[in-house]
Amino acid sequence: MEGLRKVYRSGSADLVLFDNLSFQVPEGQLLAIVGQSGTGKSTLLHMLGALDTPSAGEVIFDGTPLSGLDEESAASFRNRQIGYVWQFHYLLPEFTALENVAMPLYLRGVSRRHAEQEAASWLAEVGLADRGHHRSGELSGGEQQRISLARALVTRPRLLLADEPTGDLDTRTAEAVFELIARLHAEHRLTSIVVTHNLDFAGRCDRILELKGGELRDGEIQHTSSVTKGAGRG
Repeated sequence: MEGLRKVYRSGSADLVLFDNLSFQVPEGQLLAIVGQSGTGKSTLLHMLGALDTPSAGEVIFDGTPLSGLDEESAASFRNRQIGYVWQFHYLLPEFTALENVAMPLYLRGVSRRHAEQEAASWLAEVGLADRGHHRSGELSGGEQQRISLARALVTRPRLLLADEPTGDLDTRTAEAVFELIARLHAEHRLTSIVVTHNLDFAGRCDRILELKGGELRDGEIQHTSSVTKGAGRG
């Protein structure tokens, strides 16, 4: 990320959310971004995932500037390179858990049989192999979020973006979901960026960046948790 700036028009004035943000995320890092509500953390994450564009500056993914992608190329980039997990699961209620996980592969044009084989494999990865035929209304909040994580990873992306993935969960369930994210990050050699208000979870990531006053402050490098030790992280 080089010189990122985001400006919104507010009445007759410009609201500068942040300006001249520059940082790098090395391959394989588990990065936490923290900061108070309204500082622009989610907006920044949307830019990193080619869902929003900066007012100035550039996001570069493996040497490719995202500003050079047209709408169709950006959609393909998102489908193939990035997995998203949001605070709300956004499961489609009319489809089963298996179909929800397979949805990104359906959109890619993968055959239904292969897509659902992959989806079943990822449901097993998140501990929900026996819940594939249930719809979202029949699942707990923690189960819904684990399914959204399986859906994010079914395309085998290189980058996982998670925006407050435990924000709607109780303490015990949030712990289980964070541990699952950390484990899958290590086992599948992902690069992961997690926006969170939970400073305990942030402290167990490889690195912390705090977004405050329109600036990013690099926190102290953290030791990796027991979940990621031995997996080449740090």
